[in-house]
Amino acid sequence: MHDLFNVEGKIALVTGGSRGIGYMIAQGLLERGAIVYIVSRKPAQCQQAAEQLSAFGEVHALCADLSDVSQIEQCVQQLKVHVKKIDILVNNAGATWGAPLGEYPEQGWDKVMDTNVKSVFFLTQALLPLLSQAATAEQPAKIINIGSMDGLTVPRFDSYAYSSSKAALHHLTRHLAGHLAKQHIQVNAIAPGPFATQMIEFVLKNNKTELEQRIPLQRIGQAEDLIGTTVFLASQASNYITGAVIPLDGGYSTTR
Repeated sequence: MHDLFNVEGKIALVTGGSRGIGYMIAQGLLERGAIVYIVSRKPAQCQQAAEQLSAFGEVHALCADLSDVSQIEQCVQQLKVHVKKIDILVNNAGATWGAPLGEYPEQGWDKVMDTNVKSVFFLTQALLPLLSQAATAEQPAKIINIGSMDGLTVPRFDSYAYSSSKAALHHLTRHLAGHLAKQHIQVNAIAPGPFATQMIEFVLKNNKTELEQRIPLQRIGQAEDLIGTTVFLASQASNYITGAVIPLDGGYSTTR
């Protein structure tokens, strides 16, 4: 029987792939036979992650600060030296910033918006030729944007730019999906809830039990949850889905 979830031999680019959710996704794709390029703005950290991930398959490291459009262009040119197409693009790189409403700085707002929204748009734009090279009616190219449950509900924390950026990313996902459908490029998003990553380390350290009690499934997310959803969206199993934002939060945003 044909394996609908097969991604073997597919070429994937995962931004923010040196740690956290991006690292989990990269590992999951590698374990299933994909060739993965990870992007991170810190060269040493990116290279170290690639060395660790090489235990699971063929992985390559690219260094770029994707909030800078000029570095996006350099990254894509570097990528074109190695590949002629991209089958899977995972826009995962993200930033957050917390401060009281009356003290929230322009610097923090711009950093989060540039990383979480602007970089997704301009990287996708720059990679359209490579995505188009991979895209056919039978084997569409796949773009997976990593949003957040905070883009679906109002968070309890003073993360104004983060929640706004993720809501914007969810809508950008729908907009791009409609525009790119006829080119056989599908665009979907995952909206994760809490996972054990550095971004929410301070929350888990002080409020893990309370947080789990507020989630209907009574736990935080695990790597397998994220990998399963990503592989679904990256494979033929999701060929009739585009413009979807899938909550991956244990029911938090869908049962409130």
